[in-house]
Amino acid sequence: MALPAREQTKYWSIATAVFLVVLWYLGDVILPFVLGGAIAYFLDPIADRLEKIGLSRVWATVVITFFGIIIFTLMALLIIPTLVEQTIALINSAPEIFTKLKNFLTERFPSLMDANSTLRHSLEGLGVAIQDKGVQLVNGVLSSAMSLINIVVLMVIVPVVAFYMLLDWDRMVAKIDALLPRDHAPIIRRLAREIDKTLASFIRGQGTVCLTMGTFYAIGLMLVGLQFGLLVGAFAGLITFIPYIGALIGGALAIGLGLFQFWGDWVSLGLVAGVFMLGQALEGNVITPKLVGNSVGLHPVWLMFSLSVFGSMFGFVGMLVAVPVAASIGVIIRFAIEQYKQGRLYQGLAGQTGDEPETGELPKTEET
Repeated sequence: MALPAREQTKYWSIATAVFLVVLWYLGDVILPFVLGGAIAYFLDPIADRLEKIGLSRVWATVVITFFGIIIFTLMALLIIPTLVEQTIALINSAPEIFTKLKNFLTERFPSLMDANSTLRHSLEGLGVAIQDKGVQLVNGVLSSAMSLINIVVLMVIVPVVAFYMLLDWDRMVAKIDALLPRDHAPIIRRLAREIDKTLASFIRGQGTVCLTMGTFYAIGLMLVGLQFGLLVGAFAGLITFIPYIGALIGGALAIGLGLFQFWGDWVSLGLVAGVFMLGQALEGNVITPKLVGNSVGLHPVWLMFSLSVFGSMFGFVGMLVAVPVAASIGVIIRFAIEQYKQGRLYQGLAGQTGDEPETGELPKTEET
């Protein structure tokens, strides 16, 4: 005998609450497994394509792991040290940058920069404050990462977890499917497909767009000769998931730094602006349509809200699970709205008779 819907809701609510409590208490302990699962999910389509061309699942996983190790090694040796170095250099250069800005404003707008001007005092203190707070932030991030997360353990466990999860991904999905409640299995499968479509759009599609645009911006700015080109390009690529905002903020930051480095060299400044204009043209007309297409993604506001909430509640692990949870909630809400529009609460008497009342008018009833 099947359980009533109310009983099923109670049990699933308890299971959800237990999961959140476990996530709360385990925290950083499960970080390597969350990262490994995310990597396996991201790489599963590549493994499926390799299987279609004749490789077994084992060899497909081995090939992906081999190239992953090469890419990670190159990043660890070439990119990450330079990125950290430029971040520290930019923080240390903040007082000098704001001093130059103050001198520029003093020459161009003397009335704004008199001795008692609020703007003058703000600029004098802003550069020093950014330097102090920036150094504290970098040191805090590094020290907390070393104390809370053993980097060596992460570097060992995450690849191993990702390897085995990628190897057994299809079998894990099949076992989970076999455990679904039979009465609701078709609906759960439908919701799971929509969630996967949303995640594929954002994580696989938009994530690849961010990586591609970050690489393009970084290489372009470094070729132009911008001092902090790698850092600015990486930052612009990271926030590319917010339409136009990534290029706008990254372009403003790059041009602002370029003004101090290339003042008077308008060709170099034009090239800096041209990098972001070309990037926007490629992203909007070629890269995003090819990688993301028309699939349903996550709204940027909903995504940022989810990252903020889960990050404050569960820390770094919460930020990692925020995207799949946000996608799941969004799909469930759309499903609930669909069910609501098919029910009597929405359709009322019009749904019973098949007539649609005119907008703004109450449905007419027969006089008794």
